[in-house]
Amino acid sequence: MINMKFLPIVALAGALAVTSCKKADEPAAGAAAARPPTQVVAIPASRQPVTESLSLIGSLAANEQIELKSETDGTVEKINFDEGEPVDAGRLLVKLDDTKARAQLAEAKANYALSKGNYDRAKQLLNDKLISQQEFDQTAASFSANEAAVALQERQLKDTTIEAPFKGIVSARLVSPGQVITRNTTLTWLVDLDPLKVEVNVPERFLSEVLPGQKLALKVAAWPQRTFTGTVYFASPYVNPDTRTMLIKARVPNSDAALKPGMFAGLELTLNVRTNALVVPEAAINQVLEGGRAMVMVVNSESKVEVRQVKVGMRLESKVEITDGLSDGDQVIVEGLQKIAPGMPVKLAPAEAMKPYLPAAKPEDARS
Repeated sequence: MINMKFLPIVALAGALAVTSCKKADEPAAGAAAARPPTQVVAIPASRQPVTESLSLIGSLAANEQIELKSETDGTVEKINFDEGEPVDAGRLLVKLDDTKARAQLAEAKANYALSKGNYDRAKQLLNDKLISQQEFDQTAASFSANEAAVALQERQLKDTTIEAPFKGIVSARLVSPGQVITRNTTLTWLVDLDPLKVEVNVPERFLSEVLPGQKLALKVAAWPQRTFTGTVYFASPYVNPDTRTMLIKARVPNSDAALKPGMFAGLELTLNVRTNALVVPEAAINQVLEGGRAMVMVVNSESKVEVRQVKVGMRLESKVEITDGLSDGDQVIVEGLQKIAPGMPVKLAPAEAMKPYLPAAKPEDARS
């Protein structure tokens, strides 16, 4: 049997217990509602020029390079150049003894004069019908032969002088005065170094992107701090079936002769230039997907985290080109990615935290 005198006391105790539980729960709910936004570093997507290039290894070749030899046997009479000397086109380089050639030319001219006189007389006699056509033809043939002999001897006399066929630099001297040479004797080399040619084989998949007029940059081991530039002027009309590559050539200005034929060069061939590409810091890429896509997190207009799937283009130094999925000014998160999730409220870190991800200010910008 229940004692009715104790019912009010039990009811009061129960009410106090319920009130106590409610007050214990209220601080937890309030703390969740009052959680401060997570601080993150976010950088706005910006526009800048992007150059798409192809890295290749090529070799340097002279604009013109020949092995100088004489067209006739003879004795070296004079050498008219210093080793390594620049020479103009037409410059006399080597003179051979021309005594024999001059004597042979004099003999040929004498025979020519005699045959010309005989030819003129035979022509008159033929007109007067005093000789036969056969006798005249024999005289005319002899005249023509002697005329050709004079031309031949004049050319052989000219061959005793070896001249520079183009402007360039002469190499080492390989003969000495008084030396008897033949047609196979190398006298020296003549090399035209300005401009220089660059020859490189390009994989066939880039065939449609490599055209005359494109620019390239190159570096060589001898001048690691310098970058040389050139212009493509030749693209092979066929693909090598063995290597599946296409030969291209470019001209590179070389007024100071810093580049030499035979050098290897590391090339950057410009395939495409996008003057207004959208880029973000590389640190913004949160997850790489298949098909050239990736995930980034952005701060939306409500200061909350939003996940975006983007399409990645060129990868630059510390930056990535975005071709789809972002717009100008979108705030992409680069620091604090491990502490956030989609829909979470965030706040932007001070501008000082953004400096490592922004281009360095130019001196003139700082002065202004």
